[in-house]
Amino acid sequence: MTDNLILNFTPTGMIPTKKMTPYVPVSVSEIVDDVLAATEIGITMVHLHARDAKTGVPTYDKNVYAKIVGGIRKFAPELVICVSLSGRDFSALDQRGDPLLLEGNLKPDMGSLTLSSLNFNKVASVNSPDMICDLAALMKEKGIVPELEVFDSGMINYAKYLEKKKLIHPPYYFNLLLGNIACAQADLLHAGVMINDLPDDTFWSLAGIGAEQIKMNSLSIAIGGGVRVGLEDNIWYDIERTKLATNADLLKRVHVIVKANGRAVMTPAEFRKKMNLEPGNGTYGRNPKNNN
Repeated sequence: MTDNLILNFTPTGMIPTKKMTPYVPVSVSEIVDDVLAATEIGITMVHLHARDAKTGVPTYDKNVYAKIVGGIRKFAPELVICVSLSGRDFSALDQRGDPLLLEGNLKPDMGSLTLSSLNFNKVASVNSPDMICDLAALMKEKGIVPELEVFDSGMINYAKYLEKKKLIHPPYYFNLLLGNIACAQADLLHAGVMINDLPDDTFWSLAGIGAEQIKMNSLSIAIGGGVRVGLEDNIWYDIERTKLATNADLLKRVHVIVKANGRAVMTPAEFRKKMNLEPGNGTYGRNPKNNN
């Protein structure tokens, strides 16, 4: 728990399309522009998904990620950048790990690591034990820190297993995602159990799926955690689904709640120090010597 709040911005995701909402950023320039606006509002880190330029469908291509990361680093060289390594659409290690091959000024600080397979409403995200271990090992080799994504308490236990195998090392950052149909639900009991099970030396954020986003964000702010927020998880501004949100709408609302609770958003520089990340401004990720 920390007084200053980690604000993890998730602008795009894999599901929202322009048919669902005109506000979701899909192209490289749209994503970069939304991140620029977000940095002006105030965020700690960004969790990126890339889309194919012609089809708009999700892509693992490191060359697309390079354009997004490079565009962001021009105006926010300290911002902590996480790239998605999702298993929803891609099943091969060389696909899912492709963004981890970026280097120099394009190197991501973090990569998402979902700690088990799970079902969403209409699709499965397959994360076999071998895939999880292989991605963790690749991130360790590259000096890229896992953004540990958990949808149920058992996934936290798997993180402790990875720690015993020396594939991941503290300090940790966990996203606790609640409200998915087949996983932990967005209520106090599920959230409390998951928070209680987290390993020592952990920073964490709560996320809520769909209408549960504002509830989980509000809860986390009130009890000392961070938040994950953006159109990836929820495209609506109101619970009644009468108004489509922009990413700026969601971020500004979080800032109002943060201020009402007497808290402040953690700066990227502060988060880098807490996570033993390189300082940014040309050096990114975590020095591999700190991963042993």
